[in-house]
Amino acid sequence: MAIDDRASGSSKSDASRNPTVSPRPGVEWVVIDEEQAGQRLDNFLIRHLKGAPRSLVYRIIRKGEVRINRARARADSRIAAGDEIRVPPVRLAQRDETVIPAAKVLDRIEAAVVYEDDGLLIVNKPTGLAVHGGSGLQYGLIEGLRAARPEARFLELVHRIDRDTSGLVMVAKKRSALRDLQDQMRKKQIEKFYHAVVAGTWPAHISKVDAPLLRDELRSGERIVRVAADGKPALTRVRSLELYMGYSLIEASPVTGRTHQIRVHCAYAGHPIAGDPKYMDDVSCGAFRAEGGRRLMLHAEKLGIDLPGAGERRYFTAPYDEAFSSFLARLRK
Repeated sequence: MAIDDRASGSSKSDASRNPTVSPRPGVEWVVIDEEQAGQRLDNFLIRHLKGAPRSLVYRIIRKGEVRINRARARADSRIAAGDEIRVPPVRLAQRDETVIPAAKVLDRIEAAVVYEDDGLLIVNKPTGLAVHGGSGLQYGLIEGLRAARPEARFLELVHRIDRDTSGLVMVAKKRSALRDLQDQMRKKQIEKFYHAVVAGTWPAHISKVDAPLLRDELRSGERIVRVAADGKPALTRVRSLELYMGYSLIEASPVTGRTHQIRVHCAYAGHPIAGDPKYMDDVSCGAFRAEGGRRLMLHAEKLGIDLPGAGERRYFTAPYDEAFSSFLARLRK
């Protein structure tokens, strides 16, 4: 815990309680990433099968319709990164209305696409837009893309970034591309570089933060992450880019992919990210806003991957939005 200062199908009773139901299209094979790893199988399914009653989740597990790496599993089985979860087609409660993002939102999402080929989309996600709906959100980036491209047969998130973080997000257009990229993630072959404005002067000798992280979920559904000895290993490499009066621009590269990793590691190092309401104190947040800050100053700026199917190493970059750029301009003056 240290900062390194060296360089199923549903029954009739289900249907009667939920008269409007929608079948999932077929068997899904979900590859577990680092963010999903460590949780119980039943908890994973409850989140994955949005709208499914718990009784249905436990029934399909008992009947052996859910498999981990093609083997039967128990509800309390822990899932690990790289596991393949078989999720059977089930009938889920359907909302009375399908929420379709406004045309202006869809246009903004399409304009944010920075790369596209037959199997992959890379999008410069705007701050404030979640990557997917849920937890009170009617839609996110993936729902917007599906609404904008109704002809697309397959669109799935490869990875996630926080709602208030902007920058590069990968979306697979083919299952083969999804498997290829998630395999690269498991092998830590994907390079991710974030730019962040942090409070204070980041010491040049701190080149990495190595501190285990533990995630807690409040009853409200809000996630809070803290450094804890019994947490999951987490490592972030850091490089100072520019120094200003009271702030620093840094490049952070997460080696592991924990929830809120960069945000918590920066705060643990004594330099929270500007505009972070979870991990920056109220006084500092107020000072940031008084200086014109309007958003969480964290941006997924660069991505290095092997293109699925081609094997060619490519790097992609995303420009800052106006709010990020204008705050930096103020600091540079």
